Amino acid sequence: MTCSVAYKSIYCKIIFFELVCILDNGFISAQQNYSSNKKDKVETEVYVSSRSGDRLTRKKNVKFISGTRSSDPVIEVDGKKSYQTIEGFGATFNEAGMICLNSLPPKDLNKALRSLFDSIAGAGFTLMKSPIAACDFASAGPWYSYNETADDTLMMHFNIKRDLGPNGLITYIKKASQFGKFKIESPMDFAPDWMYYSLKPGEKHVKPKYYLALARYYSHYLRSYLENGVRIDYLNLFNEADNTWYSNVSYKEIGEMIKNFVVPQLKADGSSVKIQFGETADRPEAIQKFPAVLDDAELIKDIHSLTIHGYDWDKFSTLTDLHSRYPGLPIWQTEVCYAMPNNVPPNGPGKLPVYEFSDGEFWGNMIINDLKNWASAWIYWNMILDEKGGPWLVSPEHGDPDNNKQHPVLIINRTIKKISYTGLYYYLTHFSRFVRPGASRIETRGGSAQINFVGFKNPDKSVVLNIINNGDEMNCKITWGNKMIIQPLQAHSITTLRWNGSLNDR
Repeated sequence: MTCSVAYKSIYCKIIFFELVCILDNGFISAQQNYSSNKKDKVETEVYVSSRSGDRLTRKKNVKFISGTRSSDPVIEVDGKKSYQTIEGFGATFNEAGMICLNSLPPKDLNKALRSLFDSIAGAGFTLMKSPIAACDFASAGPWYSYNETADDTLMMHFNIKRDLGPNGLITYIKKASQFGKFKIESPMDFAPDWMYYSLKPGEKHVKPKYYLALARYYSHYLRSYLENGVRIDYLNLFNEADNTWYSNVSYKEIGEMIKNFVVPQLKADGSSVKIQFGETADRPEAIQKFPAVLDDAELIKDIHSLTIHGYDWDKFSTLTDLHSRYPGLPIWQTEVCYAMPNNVPPNGPGKLPVYEFSDGEFWGNMIINDLKNWASAWIYWNMILDEKGGPWLVSPEHGDPDNNKQHPVLIINRTIKKISYTGLYYYLTHFSRFVRPGASRIETRGGSAQINFVGFKNPDKSVVLNIINNGDEMNCKITWGNKMIIQPLQAHSITTLRWNGSLNDR
């Protein structure tokens, strides 16, 4: 049988076009491998970490198919209804972490940072914390600020020399930035000591005559970091203020500083940093203390987002209360950890740090519960500590006690040069790697008491569903429009499903 010249030409063009498609990324790029070529089926990637030994293990793809009846619990994923925008996930840069990294051979140091910041092979952290000067894990030396010269209100003696050292924060941040991209939020435990009435309990208030000097201090910090290659994107004036352990500065005073001193100074200096408000010690504290300040319409226009810590452990619904009162302000969870002897939840671990994978289930449920109550970001405290839960800084007058053992994301044994990945690392990575900045939380319904779950739609249109199974092995039915999957869930596990939400979008 022969063909016309025109037919042969069209046939060749079709074959050539298909060949180009095959060669151009192997049909689909690694980042967008979510869909099958058949319109009636949606190819879905599956990743599992479990008590039985899976660790971010890629399973065989599954496909949404036409719905059938099932007696299994049902999770409905509805891409039409969305909630908050996700800013990112991460942890905190502290000198203690860089000290631990520097105990490793260069190859292992790079391996540790790649596992945290690489978005393909690692956790892909995108939102980090970096304290302003000293905190309890500024472990490379004694307590410090950036200006120890009393009454230097013009900041003539301001310097960040320590942060540029081998264990310094800038050194740490720049090393991490070789492996991924992230934004940074910065809070401060204390201003320079000379700005306070005293460091006695109840007297750790900044004198009003130093408010302008403190505004200059923040501005110098931002500019000095930028001049050394590190951009601070978000500024919190104080960490866990209006309490007894750090600065006793009230939120009313912080509001006055922001409105009348810090914002004018930063504008005059050309800074583009975004101002955050809070860093409360726990979730309920925010709804208790913020309204007296944030109901000031003039102040609230200068605030980018609200930041809270998780040391109440389980009062998640207070974040929804906070969102309802200030719907225009994103809420970030920016610090939480285990700390001995006083900061461990009921039925928490008796020894730190915690090596067991099973501990990750606690943190994974906390992440989901914060996100389902309007958190737009989730940042853990220490990213890296050693086998003793340290090293820590001791400075009682600054609220930093001795024997301050804490739990990190990664544990580095400085004696035997070994890196250990905690359960927290794996559960957090199921969010940080797959839910990218700019994603929206979307509606998910159903389930059962045994499973906890949350869904997202990324900027690239991929849908991500994270499911934690807190009990024995089970199946669940996942529906997307009029399609479904019967998904097995391993006992005590977290499962991530990712598919192309632009196909068969309902």
